[in-house]
Amino acid sequence: MKDQFYAYIQELQDTITSKLELVDGKAKFQEDLWKRPEGGGGRTRVIENGNIFEKGGVNISAVHGELPEVLRKQFKVETGNFFACGLSLVLHPNNPFIPTVHANWRYFEMYNAQGEIVTQWFGGGQDLTPYYLFEEDARHFHSICKEACDKYHSDFYPKFKETCDNYFWNAHRNEARGVGGLFFDYLKETDEFSMQDRYDFVTEVGNSFLNSYVPIVEKRKNRTYTKVQKDWQEVRRGRYVEFNLVHDRGTLFGLKTNGRIESILMSLPPTVQWKYNHVPKEGSEEAKLIKVLAKPIDWIL
Repeated sequence: MKDQFYAYIQELQDTITSKLELVDGKAKFQEDLWKRPEGGGGRTRVIENGNIFEKGGVNISAVHGELPEVLRKQFKVETGNFFACGLSLVLHPNNPFIPTVHANWRYFEMYNAQGEIVTQWFGGGQDLTPYYLFEEDARHFHSICKEACDKYHSDFYPKFKETCDNYFWNAHRNEARGVGGLFFDYLKETDEFSMQDRYDFVTEVGNSFLNSYVPIVEKRKNRTYTKVQKDWQEVRRGRYVEFNLVHDRGTLFGLKTNGRIESILMSLPPTVQWKYNHVPKEGSEEAKLIKVLAKPIDWIL
């Protein structure tokens, strides 16, 4: 399974970066190959200063070795080895009318002293963070998520949508990071689903990503914007940074397990503002977004 999924994310990285370069029309992804001293490594690809994308990354990694202390405590074991691989992407557009997007699909195995698998699971998802709310964009993104989920179980979309709403919640701000999408973790083998079933589902979601996001980019990329609107984008990017550094499991896991810092912090936007007690004008488009972020919405009626 680990070989099958790692081969998949290598191909998916190629597919996504090739398409995004075509969409941008200017910038190209710069590739950075790296090795982890404890075992494994990755292939980081970053795009910057493009026509569309101010900064973004589409990264894959496959790491293995002895369980770090933080994982030993989490799994309540004294020793053990692990393997983990995944693809993680974040795209921060120039235009404040194009939303930021994040996605991640990953696989994990843990072994006993004899090298036998004692647990394995898939996780991942994708979520959208707009700066100005276009309801049709949120509905489109969620409709593609639901379409992928419905091929495997009618309960998947509502369950993983709710998990996403709960996870991407800036508790210290009491607001959502964005308009959500899907989030799932610890998808293990059950009586109903084999690990191959789990693989098929996760790769279906991964394969749907470009269709969930690129049409939104194409629709909004030529809208003109003002400095005031760019400033608002950068203020909202500050909330994105806060979530990633305070709450995000992947970021915290990487920081606590001697992960590669450049790849971990690739998710952060290049320009950000923090204005003291910044409150948008009542009735404005900015205030409309804040109102929506106060409580999760069912985007598919």
